[in-house]
Amino acid sequence: MISVEDFAPIVSRALAEDLADVGDLSAAVIPKSAHSRGVLVARVAGVIAGLPVAAHVFNEVDPSVEFSSIEDGSAVSADTGIGWVAGPSRSILTAERTALNLLGRMSGVATATARLVEAIAGTTARITDTRKTMPGLRVLDKYAVTVGGGVNHRMGLYDEVMIKDNHIVAAGDLKTAVAAARDAAGEVKITVEVERLDQLAEALETDADRVLLDNMEPTTLRQAVEMVDGRMETEASGGITLQSVREIAETGVDFISVGWIT
Repeated sequence: MISVEDFAPIVSRALAEDLADVGDLSAAVIPKSAHSRGVLVARVAGVIAGLPVAAHVFNEVDPSVEFSSIEDGSAVSADTGIGWVAGPSRSILTAERTALNLLGRMSGVATATARLVEAIAGTTARITDTRKTMPGLRVLDKYAVTVGGGVNHRMGLYDEVMIKDNHIVAAGDLKTAVAAARDAAGEVKITVEVERLDQLAEALETDADRVLLDNMEPTTLRQAVEMVDGRMETEASGGITLQSVREIAETGVDFISVGWIT
């Protein structure tokens, strides 16, 4: 479960973006004594993620606002009520757009992830995200991926080494790049990206932990998985779609990373 410590700063920044030092000028049209009840409705079917974040938005604006909801991670049909809010009308209307913006994005990420996870059911592959997240919202995007049944890749540049093609060019060659990364990062996981089987053969002579098989066709992916033979984790990436993901999963790769879900 995502923690308040994770998302509270994001909520504060989002509200400050809307209110600045002035506040909600539109609220002046509503009597101060007015109270309202409202329902948050999912207009299309999907997996809901971010209800604790939405609740925090309303309570950040006004602690007297009451918020209840279904369980985060629930799969719902179209036109389903997912959250209920009650309290001062001014406060509810001030908070609603920020709450819905965050909730809508997170539910979209969770839903996209869930569709991919469903498409590869029965295989051993797992869907994972990438660093292609909305700047400033990574913790929310990553949480939503897990709600949808996926797993998180590295959170940033600080917690895992990813040696991509540009790193290899700048380092001189693949083996040199991996050796330098191991010297610098110690026991931190190292993933190395390859685009061809001859590069894979070279990667297998290093102590990298995972190999990212970039933009390979399913036939080549199967050959790559056979070459690796369990010596390191395998990850397929590049051009993954809902239509192609099943065939890719059936090649035997351990992970399938998909940037577009976030």
